[in-house]
Amino acid sequence: MRKTLLPLILSLLLPLTAAADGEKAGDFDYYVLSLGWSSTWCSLTGDARRDAQCDARHDHSFTLHGLWPQYERGWPSYCRTAERDPTRAESAAMADITGSAGLAWYEWKKHGRCSGLSARAYFATARMAYDSITIPEVFRRLNRDVKLPARVVQEAFIDSNPGLRPEMITITCDQGMIQEARICMTKDLEPRACSSDSARDCQLPDALMEAVR
Repeated sequence: MRKTLLPLILSLLLPLTAAADGEKAGDFDYYVLSLGWSSTWCSLTGDARRDAQCDARHDHSFTLHGLWPQYERGWPSYCRTAERDPTRAESAAMADITGSAGLAWYEWKKHGRCSGLSARAYFATARMAYDSITIPEVFRRLNRDVKLPARVVQEAFIDSNPGLRPEMITITCDQGMIQEARICMTKDLEPRACSSDSARDCQLPDALMEAVR
């Protein structure tokens, strides 16, 4: 009985997991533009690493975490590609929106190779996607810590971006803090509805959003 049920159980579980690493580059359905709240990342990870993104000279709000190729179910990562890796200069040139050259390089390695683009074209596409979204002014100038429902962050993005609808954006939290705004986009960088794999709305009524720093 157990031997009979095992293949069935495995077949039901497989669609819920991400695809295995090493897929073919360029084979995906849409993008997820991930914008990270810099203060949260610094508090939970960056400060301990003394990351350049968290240096006091900066005043980052939402930074580009990544532009992720996505399947309707699951996502590719660490894809096989004949494209060369970016140079240090190309990675460093992204730091104004990613916060650090190291993140730009890592995002290329894990996600950018799956786009089927060259490193230069992927970075240019990621910048275009980032620039196409207006970060709500209230967050750019947030000068004190606040607690707010995560849906308020979603609503602020929708109000600031005509054409963006609730099913196209999801807000995530980590350890009770606003973590990311994730916006689903077509390959032409037009907002589109997120698949169930991408829609992971934070439901916290009192998520912490630390001041810009």
